[in-house]
Amino acid sequence: MPRAPRSSLPQPLFDEPVFAQGRPTPDPTRFKVPHPSDAALYRRIQALLYEDVVGFPRSRAAPDELYRLATALGPHGPEVDADLRAFGRIVFHMVGDIGASTEGKYPGEIRVSDRITQDCRLAPPDDRPQFLFLLGDLVYDFGEARYYYDQFYDPYRNYPAPIFAIPGNHDSFIVPGTPPSETPLVTFQRNFCAPEPVVTPEAGSLHRTAMTQPGVYFALDAPFVRILGLFSNALEDPGVISSQGGEWKAIPDVQLEFLSAQLTRLRDERFEGAVLLATHHPPFAYAPPVGGPGGGGTHASSPAMLAQIDRICAETGVYPHAFLAGHAHNYQRFTRSIDFAKGPITVPFIVCGGGGHDVDPLVQARDGHAGVEPANGTDVSYLDPDPQVAAHGLVIEHHDDRTYGYLRVTADPRTLVLAFHPVGTGAMPAEPFDRVVVDLASHSVRPGGAPTPRSSPGRAGATPRRGDRPARPTRGRSGQR
Repeated sequence: MPRAPRSSLPQPLFDEPVFAQGRPTPDPTRFKVPHPSDAALYRRIQALLYEDVVGFPRSRAAPDELYRLATALGPHGPEVDADLRAFGRIVFHMVGDIGASTEGKYPGEIRVSDRITQDCRLAPPDDRPQFLFLLGDLVYDFGEARYYYDQFYDPYRNYPAPIFAIPGNHDSFIVPGTPPSETPLVTFQRNFCAPEPVVTPEAGSLHRTAMTQPGVYFALDAPFVRILGLFSNALEDPGVISSQGGEWKAIPDVQLEFLSAQLTRLRDERFEGAVLLATHHPPFAYAPPVGGPGGGGTHASSPAMLAQIDRICAETGVYPHAFLAGHAHNYQRFTRSIDFAKGPITVPFIVCGGGGHDVDPLVQARDGHAGVEPANGTDVSYLDPDPQVAAHGLVIEHHDDRTYGYLRVTADPRTLVLAFHPVGTGAMPAEPFDRVVVDLASHSVRPGGAPTPRSSPGRAGATPRRGDRPARPTRGRSGQR
Protein backbone atom coordinates (compact mmCIF):
# COMPACT_ATOMS: atom_id res chain seq x y z
CA MET A 1 0.00 0.00 0.00
CA PRO A 2 1.48 3.39 -0.95
CA ARG A 3 2.65 5.74 1.77
CA ALA A 4 2.85 9.49 2.16
CA PRO A 5 6.48 10.66 2.19
CA ARG A 6 7.60 12.05 5.51
CA SER A 7 8.36 15.49 4.08
CA SER A 8 4.98 16.28 2.56
CA LEU A 9 1.52 14.97 1.83
CA PRO A 10 0.90 14.10 -1.82
CA GLN A 11 -2.35 14.16 -3.70
CA PRO A 12 -4.82 11.45 -2.59
CA LEU A 13 -3.77 7.89 -3.20
CA PHE A 14 -7.15 6.33 -2.47
CA ASP A 15 -10.70 6.69 -3.77
CA GLU A 16 -12.02 6.64 -0.23
CA PRO A 17 -10.76 6.74 3.36
CA VAL A 18 -9.73 3.58 5.19
CA PHE A 19 -10.62 3.13 8.86
CA ALA A 20 -9.56 -0.39 9.84
CA GLN A 21 -7.47 -3.36 8.81
CA GLY A 22 -10.47 -5.22 7.43
CA ARG A 23 -9.65 -8.38 9.38
CA PRO A 24 -9.13 -8.10 13.15
CA THR A 25 -5.56 -8.66 14.22
CA PRO A 26 -4.08 -9.61 17.62
CA ASP A 27 -3.50 -6.99 20.29
CA PRO A 28 -0.01 -5.56 20.67
CA THR A 29 1.64 -6.44 23.96
CA ARG A 30 4.55 -4.03 23.92
CA PHE A 31 5.82 -0.92 22.17
CA LYS A 32 7.60 -1.30 18.85
CA VAL A 33 9.52 1.91 19.55
CA PRO A 34 11.14 1.91 23.03
CA HIS A 35 9.80 4.75 25.17
CA PRO A 36 12.33 5.80 27.80
CA SER A 37 11.28 7.53 30.98
CA ASP A 38 10.69 11.27 30.65
CA ALA A 39 11.15 11.91 34.38
CA ALA A 40 14.38 13.85 33.92
CA LEU A 41 12.87 15.89 31.08
CA TYR A 42 9.83 16.75 33.20
CA ARG A 43 12.05 18.02 35.99
CA ARG A 44 13.98 20.19 33.54
CA ILE A 45 10.93 21.81 31.91
CA GLN A 46 8.48 21.76 34.85
CA ALA A 47 8.07 25.54 34.96
CA LEU A 48 7.60 25.78 31.19
CA LEU A 49 4.58 23.47 31.36
CA TYR A 50 2.74 26.34 33.06
CA GLU A 51 4.21 29.13 30.96
CA ASP A 52 4.56 28.07 27.32
CA VAL A 53 1.62 28.25 24.95
CA VAL A 54 1.67 27.56 21.22
CA GLY A 55 0.34 29.32 18.17
CA PHE A 56 -1.62 27.44 15.54
CA PRO A 57 -2.93 28.09 12.03
CA ARG A 58 -6.41 29.23 11.16
CA SER A 59 -8.69 26.41 10.07
CA ARG A 60 -9.04 25.72 6.35
CA ALA A 61 -12.80 26.14 6.82
CA ALA A 62 -14.55 29.50 7.23
CA PRO A 63 -15.62 30.26 10.82
CA ASP A 64 -19.25 29.31 10.13
CA GLU A 65 -18.47 26.33 7.89
CA LEU A 66 -19.29 22.75 8.89
CA TYR A 67 -17.20 19.61 8.49
CA ARG A 68 -19.77 16.91 7.83
CA LEU A 69 -19.60 13.27 8.87
CA ALA A 70 -20.68 12.35 5.35
CA THR A 71 -17.58 14.11 4.00
CA ALA A 72 -15.27 12.19 6.32
CA LEU A 73 -16.85 8.89 5.24
CA GLY A 74 -16.02 9.45 1.58
CA PRO A 75 -18.14 8.14 -1.32
CA HIS A 76 -20.49 6.17 0.98
CA GLY A 77 -21.10 9.19 3.22
CA PRO A 78 -24.47 10.28 1.75
CA GLU A 79 -25.78 6.72 1.97
CA VAL A 80 -24.75 6.36 5.61
CA ASP A 81 -26.27 9.78 6.37
CA ALA A 82 -29.58 8.61 4.87
CA ASP A 83 -29.47 5.37 6.89
CA LEU A 84 -28.93 7.25 10.14
CA ARG A 85 -31.85 9.56 9.47
CA ALA A 86 -34.00 6.51 8.72
CA PHE A 87 -32.89 4.92 12.01
CA GLY A 88 -33.85 8.12 13.80
CA ARG A 89 -30.70 8.43 15.90
CA ILE A 90 -26.90 8.40 15.94
CA VAL A 91 -24.50 6.70 18.36
CA PHE A 92 -20.81 7.54 18.82
CA HIS A 93 -17.92 7.28 21.28
CA MET A 94 -16.00 10.00 23.13
CA VAL A 95 -12.95 9.67 25.40
CA GLY A 96 -9.76 11.52 26.27
CA ASP A 97 -6.20 10.83 27.34
CA ILE A 98 -5.79 7.55 25.50
CA GLY A 99 -1.99 7.48 25.16
CA ALA A 100 -0.04 5.03 27.31
CA SER A 101 3.32 6.60 28.09
CA THR A 102 4.87 3.38 29.42
CA GLU A 103 4.47 -0.32 28.72
CA GLY A 104 3.14 -0.70 32.25
CA LYS A 105 0.14 1.44 31.28
CA TYR A 106 -0.30 -0.16 27.86
CA PRO A 107 -2.78 -2.88 28.97
CA GLY A 108 -5.20 -0.18 30.18
CA GLU A 109 -5.17 1.59 26.83
CA ILE A 110 -5.59 -1.70 24.95
CA ARG A 111 -8.60 -2.69 27.10
CA VAL A 112 -10.32 0.60 26.32
CA SER A 113 -9.60 0.45 22.59
CA ASP A 114 -10.72 -3.20 22.46
CA ARG A 115 -14.03 -2.46 24.19
CA ILE A 116 -14.74 0.52 21.98
CA THR A 117 -13.97 -1.55 18.89
CA GLN A 118 -16.00 -4.48 20.19
CA ASP A 119 -18.98 -2.18 20.68
CA CYS A 120 -18.88 -1.25 16.99
CA ARG A 121 -18.73 -4.87 15.91
CA LEU A 122 -21.38 -6.34 18.25
CA ALA A 123 -24.05 -3.64 18.21
CA PRO A 124 -26.99 -4.04 15.81
CA PRO A 125 -26.90 -1.70 12.81
CA ASP A 126 -29.23 0.95 14.24
CA ASP A 127 -27.31 1.04 17.54
CA ARG A 128 -23.82 0.89 16.06
CA PRO A 129 -21.40 3.72 16.93
CA GLN A 130 -20.55 5.78 13.85
CA PHE A 131 -17.32 7.46 15.00
CA LEU A 132 -14.94 8.11 17.88
CA PHE A 133 -14.22 11.66 19.04
CA LEU A 134 -10.97 11.90 21.03
CA LEU A 135 -10.76 14.64 23.67
CA GLY A 136 -7.02 15.25 23.45
CA ASP A 137 -3.77 13.79 24.78
CA LEU A 138 -3.44 11.05 22.22
CA VAL A 139 0.33 10.59 22.41
CA TYR A 140 2.55 10.94 25.47
CA ASP A 141 4.66 12.49 26.52
CA PHE A 142 4.71 15.35 24.01
CA GLY A 143 3.11 14.17 20.79
CA GLU A 144 6.29 12.81 19.23
CA ALA A 145 5.77 11.36 15.77
CA ARG A 146 7.70 8.19 16.62
CA TYR A 147 5.16 7.25 19.30
CA TYR A 148 1.98 7.68 17.22
CA TYR A 149 2.08 4.08 15.99
CA ASP A 150 2.28 2.48 19.44
CA GLN A 151 -0.11 4.83 21.23
CA PHE A 152 -2.71 5.57 18.56
CA TYR A 153 -2.58 3.61 15.32
CA ASP A 154 -1.90 0.12 16.67
CA PRO A 155 -4.40 0.19 19.57
CA TYR A 156 -7.14 1.46 17.23
CA ARG A 157 -6.09 -0.55 14.16
CA ASN A 158 -9.42 -2.46 14.14
CA TYR A 159 -11.79 0.44 14.92
CA PRO A 160 -14.07 0.38 11.84
CA ALA A 161 -15.14 4.03 11.71
CA PRO A 162 -13.72 7.57 11.57
CA ILE A 163 -11.69 8.86 14.52
CA PHE A 164 -11.83 12.63 15.03
CA ALA A 165 -9.72 14.48 17.58
CA ILE A 166 -8.89 17.78 19.20
CA PRO A 167 -5.31 18.16 20.48
CA GLY A 168 -4.51 18.16 24.17
CA ASN A 169 -1.61 19.79 25.95
CA HIS A 170 0.53 16.68 25.40
CA ASP A 171 -0.24 16.86 21.68
CA SER A 172 0.95 20.47 21.46
CA PHE A 173 3.56 21.43 24.10
CA ILE A 174 6.92 22.03 22.41
CA VAL A 175 9.95 20.66 24.22
CA PRO A 176 12.79 23.20 23.87
CA GLY A 177 15.08 22.35 20.98
CA THR A 178 12.42 20.54 18.91
CA PRO A 179 12.92 21.28 15.18
CA PRO A 180 9.98 23.25 13.68
CA SER A 181 9.15 20.39 11.31
CA GLU A 182 8.78 17.99 14.26
CA THR A 183 6.66 20.06 16.64
CA PRO A 184 3.66 18.15 18.04
CA LEU A 185 0.95 20.16 16.26
CA VAL A 186 2.68 19.61 12.92
CA THR A 187 2.46 15.87 13.52
CA PHE A 188 -1.12 16.10 14.82
CA GLN A 189 -2.24 18.05 11.75
CA ARG A 190 -0.51 15.60 9.42
CA ASN A 191 -2.57 12.78 10.95
CA PHE A 192 -5.90 14.50 11.62
CA CYS A 193 -6.07 17.62 9.43
CA ALA A 194 -4.77 16.27 6.13
CA PRO A 195 -6.17 17.77 2.90
CA GLU A 196 -6.79 14.25 1.57
CA PRO A 197 -7.05 10.74 3.08
CA VAL A 198 -3.49 9.41 2.79
CA VAL A 199 -1.55 6.93 4.90
CA THR A 200 1.00 8.86 6.94
CA PRO A 201 4.46 7.67 8.06
CA GLU A 202 3.14 7.44 11.63
CA ALA A 203 0.70 4.68 10.60
CA GLY A 204 3.56 2.34 9.78
CA SER A 205 2.27 -0.77 8.02
CA LEU A 206 -1.37 -0.12 8.92
CA HIS A 207 -4.07 0.96 6.49
CA ARG A 208 -5.90 3.72 8.41
CA THR A 209 -5.76 6.96 6.48
CA ALA A 210 -5.31 10.41 7.99
CA MET A 211 -8.48 12.28 8.92
CA THR A 212 -9.37 15.38 6.91
CA GLN A 213 -10.56 17.76 9.63
CA PRO A 214 -10.15 21.38 8.53
CA GLY A 215 -8.08 22.31 11.57
CA VAL A 216 -7.29 21.77 15.24
CA TYR A 217 -10.69 23.37 15.96
CA PHE A 218 -13.73 22.49 13.87
CA ALA A 219 -17.49 21.93 13.82
CA LEU A 220 -18.48 18.31 13.17
CA ASP A 221 -21.99 18.06 11.73
CA ALA A 222 -23.79 14.70 11.78
CA PRO A 223 -27.44 13.64 11.85
CA PHE A 224 -29.07 14.80 15.10
CA VAL A 225 -25.87 16.30 16.57
CA ARG A 226 -23.29 19.02 16.10
CA ILE A 227 -19.97 18.97 17.99
CA LEU A 228 -17.91 22.15 18.34
CA GLY A 229 -14.32 21.14 19.10
CA LEU A 230 -11.94 23.78 20.50
CA PHE A 231 -8.18 23.54 21.05
CA SER A 232 -7.42 24.54 24.66
CA ASN A 233 -3.65 24.77 24.07
CA ALA A 234 -0.47 23.48 25.69
CA LEU A 235 -0.45 24.48 29.35
CA GLU A 236 -0.77 21.86 32.06
CA ASP A 237 -3.36 24.22 33.56
CA PRO A 238 -5.46 26.16 32.75
CA GLY A 239 -7.03 25.67 29.33
CA VAL A 240 -6.71 28.68 27.01
CA ILE A 241 -8.62 29.20 23.74
CA SER A 242 -7.47 32.75 22.93
CA SER A 243 -4.92 35.42 23.79
CA GLN A 244 -7.21 36.47 26.66
CA GLY A 245 -6.83 40.14 25.85
CA GLY A 246 -3.14 39.88 24.98
CA GLU A 247 -2.04 37.91 28.04
CA TRP A 248 -1.01 34.97 25.82
CA LYS A 249 0.42 36.76 22.80
CA ALA A 250 1.29 33.61 20.83
CA ILE A 251 -2.33 32.47 20.69
CA PRO A 252 -4.55 33.91 17.94
CA ASP A 253 -8.15 34.85 18.72
CA VAL A 254 -9.57 32.91 15.77
CA GLN A 255 -11.43 30.42 17.98
CA LEU A 256 -13.54 33.20 19.49
CA GLU A 257 -14.60 34.20 15.99
CA PHE A 258 -15.24 30.54 15.16
CA LEU A 259 -17.36 29.90 18.25
CA SER A 260 -19.42 33.03 17.73
CA ALA A 261 -20.01 32.17 14.06
CA GLN A 262 -20.99 28.59 14.82
CA LEU A 263 -23.42 29.50 17.62
CA THR A 264 -24.93 32.22 15.43
CA ARG A 265 -25.42 29.67 12.68
CA LEU A 266 -27.15 27.30 15.10
CA ARG A 267 -29.47 30.13 16.16
CA ASP A 268 -30.23 31.31 12.64
CA GLU A 269 -30.82 27.76 11.37
CA ARG A 270 -33.05 27.02 14.37
CA PHE A 271 -31.03 23.83 14.76
CA GLU A 272 -33.06 21.32 16.77
CA GLY A 273 -30.43 18.63 17.32
CA ALA A 274 -28.03 18.15 20.20
CA VAL A 275 -25.18 20.67 20.51
CA LEU A 276 -21.98 19.53 22.23
CA LEU A 277 -18.91 21.61 23.01
CA ALA A 278 -15.60 19.80 23.48
CA THR A 279 -12.28 21.01 24.90
CA HIS A 280 -9.35 19.07 26.30
CA HIS A 281 -9.09 21.08 29.53
CA PRO A 282 -12.27 20.86 31.64
CA PRO A 283 -14.18 23.99 32.64
CA PHE A 284 -14.83 22.24 35.98
CA ALA A 285 -12.61 19.70 37.75
CA TYR A 286 -13.34 18.76 41.34
CA ALA A 287 -11.30 20.13 44.24
CA PRO A 288 -12.38 20.35 47.89
CA PRO A 289 -13.37 23.79 49.22
CA VAL A 290 -10.65 25.90 50.76
CA GLY A 291 -9.84 24.41 54.15
CA GLY A 292 -11.46 21.10 53.21
CA PRO A 293 -9.78 17.74 53.67
CA GLY A 294 -7.12 16.86 51.12
CA GLY A 295 -6.32 18.62 47.88
CA GLY A 296 -7.66 18.62 44.36
CA GLY A 297 -6.79 16.06 41.73
CA THR A 298 -3.95 16.32 39.26
CA HIS A 299 -5.69 19.01 37.21
CA ALA A 300 -7.81 22.05 38.00
CA SER A 301 -10.75 23.94 36.49
CA SER A 302 -10.32 26.54 33.73
CA PRO A 303 -12.61 29.42 34.78
CA ALA A 304 -11.22 32.09 32.42
CA MET A 305 -11.72 29.80 29.43
CA LEU A 306 -15.29 29.08 30.52
CA ALA A 307 -15.94 32.79 31.02
CA GLN A 308 -15.05 33.52 27.40
CA ILE A 309 -17.28 30.69 26.20
CA ASP A 310 -20.12 31.85 28.45
CA ARG A 311 -19.93 35.40 27.12
CA ILE A 312 -20.15 34.26 23.51
CA CYS A 313 -23.06 31.98 24.38
CA ALA A 314 -24.86 34.90 26.04
CA GLU A 315 -24.19 37.18 23.05
CA THR A 316 -25.55 34.67 20.55
CA GLY A 317 -28.37 33.32 22.70
CA VAL A 318 -27.26 29.69 22.23
CA TYR A 319 -25.91 27.39 24.95
CA PRO A 320 -24.65 23.84 24.27
CA HIS A 321 -26.61 20.91 25.64
CA ALA A 322 -23.44 19.40 27.12
CA PHE A 323 -19.73 20.16 27.64
CA LEU A 324 -17.17 17.37 27.25
CA ALA A 325 -13.50 17.36 28.27
CA GLY A 326 -10.59 15.13 29.25
CA HIS A 327 -7.27 16.13 30.87
CA ALA A 328 -8.14 14.92 34.39
CA HIS A 329 -7.56 11.15 34.25
CA ASN A 330 -10.88 10.04 35.66
CA TYR A 331 -14.64 10.49 35.16
CA GLN A 332 -16.57 13.42 36.62
CA ARG A 333 -20.09 14.62 35.86
CA PHE A 334 -21.41 18.01 36.97
CA THR A 335 -24.79 19.67 36.46
CA ARG A 336 -24.78 23.45 36.05
CA SER A 337 -28.09 25.31 36.46
CA ILE A 338 -28.47 28.49 34.40
CA ASP A 339 -31.15 31.06 33.69
CA PHE A 340 -30.61 31.52 29.98
CA ALA A 341 -32.52 33.20 27.15
CA LYS A 342 -36.10 31.98 27.51
CA GLY A 343 -35.82 30.29 30.88
CA PRO A 344 -33.91 27.92 33.18
CA ILE A 345 -31.71 25.20 31.72
CA THR A 346 -29.50 22.48 33.21
CA VAL A 347 -26.29 21.45 31.46
CA PRO A 348 -24.06 18.42 32.07
CA PHE A 349 -20.31 19.15 32.23
CA ILE A 350 -18.46 15.84 31.84
CA VAL A 351 -14.80 14.95 32.25
CA CYS A 352 -13.88 11.64 30.60
CA GLY A 353 -10.10 11.35 30.71
CA GLY A 354 -9.62 7.70 31.60
CA GLY A 355 -8.94 6.47 28.08
CA GLY A 356 -5.75 4.59 28.86
CA HIS A 357 -3.01 6.88 30.13
CA ASP A 358 -3.87 6.60 33.81
CA VAL A 359 -6.60 6.72 36.45
CA ASP A 360 -5.98 9.42 39.06
CA PRO A 361 -7.72 10.02 42.39
CA LEU A 362 -10.30 12.77 42.50
CA VAL A 363 -8.91 14.05 45.82
CA GLN A 364 -5.32 13.73 46.97
CA ALA A 365 -3.95 13.64 50.51
CA ARG A 366 -2.50 16.97 51.59
CA ASP A 367 -0.92 18.41 54.74
CA GLY A 368 -1.50 15.18 56.62
CA HIS A 369 -5.18 15.01 55.69
CA ALA A 370 -6.45 12.07 53.68
CA GLY A 371 -8.44 12.88 50.57
CA VAL A 372 -12.20 12.63 51.11
CA GLU A 373 -14.24 12.19 47.97
CA PRO A 374 -17.52 14.12 47.63
CA ALA A 375 -20.86 12.39 47.94
CA ASN A 376 -22.98 12.27 44.81
CA GLY A 377 -25.16 15.37 44.63
CA THR A 378 -22.74 17.62 46.53
CA ASP A 379 -23.08 21.33 45.75
CA VAL A 380 -19.77 22.63 44.41
CA SER A 381 -20.82 26.11 43.33
CA TYR A 382 -17.52 27.42 44.72
CA LEU A 383 -15.93 25.99 41.54
CA ASP A 384 -17.98 28.55 39.56
CA PRO A 385 -17.13 31.77 41.44
CA ASP A 386 -17.57 34.34 38.66
CA PRO A 387 -20.00 33.03 36.03
CA GLN A 388 -20.60 35.13 32.94
CA VAL A 389 -24.13 33.79 32.59
CA ALA A 390 -26.88 33.68 35.22
CA ALA A 391 -25.63 30.47 36.82
CA HIS A 392 -27.20 29.55 40.15
CA GLY A 393 -25.86 26.16 41.08
CA LEU A 394 -23.21 23.55 40.29
CA VAL A 395 -23.51 19.97 41.55
CA ILE A 396 -21.13 17.05 41.16
CA GLU A 397 -23.51 14.24 40.34
CA HIS A 398 -21.16 11.30 39.93
CA HIS A 399 -17.53 10.32 39.51
CA ASP A 400 -15.29 7.31 38.95
CA ASP A 401 -11.59 7.54 39.75
CA ARG A 402 -10.94 3.78 39.90
CA THR A 403 -11.48 2.49 36.37
CA TYR A 404 -10.62 3.34 32.81
CA GLY A 405 -13.65 4.02 30.66
CA TYR A 406 -15.32 5.83 27.76
CA LEU A 407 -18.54 7.60 26.83
CA ARG A 408 -21.17 6.12 24.57
CA VAL A 409 -23.33 8.98 23.29
CA THR A 410 -26.74 8.69 21.62
CA ALA A 411 -28.66 11.56 20.02
CA ASP A 412 -32.12 11.49 18.48
CA PRO A 413 -34.61 14.27 17.68
CA ARG A 414 -35.71 14.55 21.31
CA THR A 415 -32.89 13.47 23.61
CA LEU A 416 -29.16 13.32 24.18
CA VAL A 417 -27.93 10.36 26.25
CA LEU A 418 -24.38 10.26 27.63
CA ALA A 419 -23.41 6.96 29.26
CA PHE A 420 -20.07 6.27 30.92
CA HIS A 421 -18.87 2.69 30.43
CA PRO A 422 -16.10 1.54 32.77
CA VAL A 423 -13.56 -0.90 31.38
CA GLY A 424 -12.46 -3.61 33.77
CA THR A 425 -10.42 -6.73 33.24
CA GLY A 426 -13.30 -9.10 32.46
CA ALA A 427 -14.07 -10.47 29.03
CA MET A 428 -17.50 -8.87 28.68
CA PRO A 429 -18.19 -5.14 28.32
CA ALA A 430 -19.33 -3.51 31.55
CA GLU A 431 -22.75 -1.91 31.68
CA PRO A 432 -22.97 1.88 32.07
CA PHE A 433 -21.79 3.09 35.46
CA ASP A 434 -23.38 6.49 34.95
CA ARG A 435 -25.99 7.73 32.50
CA VAL A 436 -27.50 11.17 31.97
CA VAL A 437 -30.37 12.07 29.65
CA VAL A 438 -30.82 15.61 28.32
CA ASP A 439 -34.20 16.66 26.96
CA LEU A 440 -33.40 18.81 23.94
CA ALA A 441 -36.62 20.82 23.84
CA SER A 442 -36.43 21.95 27.47
CA HIS A 443 -32.60 22.00 27.46
CA SER A 444 -32.57 20.22 30.78
CA VAL A 445 -31.29 17.08 32.44
CA ARG A 446 -34.14 14.61 32.58
CA PRO A 447 -34.73 12.63 35.79
CA GLY A 448 -34.27 8.89 35.57
CA GLY A 449 -30.73 8.53 34.29
CA ALA A 450 -29.72 6.80 37.50
CA PRO A 451 -26.13 5.59 37.87
CA THR A 452 -25.19 1.99 38.42
CA PRO A 453 -24.35 1.16 42.07
CA ARG A 454 -20.63 0.93 42.71
CA SER A 455 -18.98 -2.22 43.98
CA SER A 456 -16.50 -2.09 46.82
CA PRO A 457 -13.41 0.05 46.24
CA GLY A 458 -10.58 -1.53 44.32
CA ARG A 459 -7.67 -0.78 42.09
CA ALA A 460 -7.92 0.86 38.71
CA GLY A 461 -9.28 -1.65 36.25
CA ALA A 462 -11.63 -3.37 38.72
CA THR A 463 -15.01 -4.20 37.23
CA PRO A 464 -17.99 -2.38 38.77
CA ARG A 465 -21.30 -4.03 39.50
CA ARG A 466 -23.53 -4.51 36.48
CA GLY A 467 -26.66 -2.40 36.12
CA ASP A 468 -29.69 -2.00 33.92
CA ARG A 469 -29.15 -1.24 30.27
CA PRO A 470 -31.75 0.56 28.14
CA ALA A 471 -33.50 -1.73 25.67
CA ARG A 472 -32.10 -1.68 22.15
CA PRO A 473 -34.41 -0.45 19.41
CA THR A 474 -35.60 -2.61 16.54
CA ARG A 475 -32.95 -3.61 14.05
CA GLY A 476 -32.80 -1.75 10.78
CA ARG A 477 -30.66 -1.26 7.71
CA SER A 478 -26.92 -1.11 8.15
CA GLY A 479 -25.39 2.29 8.78
CA GLN A 480 -21.85 1.06 8.14
CA ARG A 481 -20.08 0.47 4.87
